[in-house]
Amino acid sequence: MTTPAIDPKTDLVLERVVDVSPNLVWRAWTEPEHLKKWFTPRPWETVDCRIDLRPGGEFYTAMRSPEGETMEGGSGCYLEIEKERKLVWTSALGPGYRPSVARVHDLFFTAWIVMEPQGKGTKYTAIAKHPDEASAKRHAEMGFQDGWGAALDQLVAYMKTV
Repeated sequence: MTTPAIDPKTDLVLERVVDVSPNLVWRAWTEPEHLKKWFTPRPWETVDCRIDLRPGGEFYTAMRSPEGETMEGGSGCYLEIEKERKLVWTSALGPGYRPSVARVHDLFFTAWIVMEPQGKGTKYTAIAKHPDEASAKRHAEMGFQDGWGAALDQLVAYMKTV
């Protein structure tokens, strides 16, 4: 399996080897009851999740702040699915490949989650591909590395208990 070409001007990458199997990483990303336990960096929490795991299917999350404010965390459309290997979705499309309606706070990107067996663990690569440098910079300044890294740490810790 190949990962996409990376453009350092428009793409953000988080890559690590984690000590849970690709099967557990897959389950964490594809089963709502698991995703809700780790997806949002603490102290926020994921309070809603819809996964229609098929090309054109919906990926949706909502989160709650420590103060109790609920907000949509993300909505998108799956593009590619390879069980225990790769998930690709985009926030630029909604379910059924319908174009998303742009709002002021939207950040459109296409996410790749790549899982490669590495010993008893997984080489985990998360890629966020943006349409332009400004979007990538905005996502980086919002805390892509810290936020996606913290979520990955939470995924690993949680899935070790499953």
